Amino acid sequence: MTFIWTRNHILALADWIAPEYEILLQTASSFREVLSRRTKKVPALQGQVVANLFFEASTRTRSSFELAAKRLSADILNFSPGTSSLTKGETILDTAKTYLAMGADIMVIRHQQAGVPLAIAQEMDRLRTGVSILNAGDGQHEHPSQGLLDLFTVCCLLDNDNPSIELLKGKKIAIVGDILHSRVARSNIYSLTTAGADVHLAGPPTLVPRWFEGMSNGKSPGKLLIHWEIEPALSDADFVMTLRLQRERMTAHLLPSLREYHLRYGITRERLKLCQKEVRVLHPGPVNRGVELSSDLMDDPRLSLISQQVTSGVAVRMALLYLIGNLES
Repeated sequence: MTFIWTRNHILALADWIAPEYEILLQTASSFREVLSRRTKKVPALQGQVVANLFFEASTRTRSSFELAAKRLSADILNFSPGTSSLTKGETILDTAKTYLAMGADIMVIRHQQAGVPLAIAQEMDRLRTGVSILNAGDGQHEHPSQGLLDLFTVCCLLDNDNPSIELLKGKKIAIVGDILHSRVARSNIYSLTTAGADVHLAGPPTLVPRWFEGMSNGKSPGKLLIHWEIEPALSDADFVMTLRLQRERMTAHLLPSLREYHLRYGITRERLKLCQKEVRVLHPGPVNRGVELSSDLMDDPRLSLISQQVTSGVAVRMALLYLIGNLES
C-alpha cells in the first residue's frame, strides 16, 4: 500500500513515522537531481507565495529556504524584524495575519521562543486559511529541516542513488556538545532513532542532563544513550555530529572555559581514531573553529560532511515546500 503524504504543517519530528521519512528522502533525491541540471528551476510551486518570517538571525537556514522556494518558482516575501511593525508594538500573530492578507500560502517561521510556529499554525487552522507553517527553528524545541537534511546527507553517503532510512539500522551516531540548548540535537534524536540508529549523546553534565534519556520513548528501533566522557560515545562510531556551544543561550556559568571544553570534548583527528575507519563528521554550523572541531578537520573533505550538509539543505527544503505546497485538499 502506497503511503500518502497528509501533513499540512512541519513543526517537529517527534511524531514522524518511518514512511514520512522515506517520502521525504525520495522527494529530496529527485530535487537533488534537478539542482544538478543546467536549468535548476521547476514550476512546482508557480503561483504560490512563500513568506519567510525569520524573527531570529539566520544565514544558512534563511538563504537555503529562499533558494529552495525560488527553485520551485514560488513568489517570495521576506520579513526582517528590525524594520518591521514589531518595533511599533505589533504582535507576532498580527504580523502573520498581515502576510496572510498578502496571499501567503506557506509561512516559514524561525523564532527564539519555542512554540511560536505552533501558535501561528493553530491560528491559521482556526481561521481555516489552508496556509501551511514550516518551523525553521524555534527556541530550544526543534529544527526539523536541519534534522532532515542531516538524515539525507548520511543516507546519501551510504547509498547515493537510493537514500533510505533502512541504511541506518544498527549504525552508531555520536552527537557531541551543547545538547541542552540544541534544537538540532532534538530533531536528530527523533529522526535517527526512528531510522534504527543508535544515538550516543556526549558532553559535560551541565550540557547533557540525564533527563534527555526520556526522549527515547521505547517505540523507536534505535537506542539513545548518554555519556559524560567522550571516549565511549566515539568508540566505533560511524558518524560524529558536533554541535555549536550556544553561549548566547547560556544563562548560567555552564563551562569552565572554551579551552578546557576543547581539551575534553573537541573533535580532533586523534579522537577520531576511536571511531570506525570510514567515520564522517557533521556540524550544523556555524562552527566555532578550534572549539567543537579542530580547524584542519573541518576543512578536510575526506572526513567533513559540512559542505554536503549545506548542499543537501536546498534539496530537502525544496522537498518540504513541495510536499506541503501540493497537498491534496
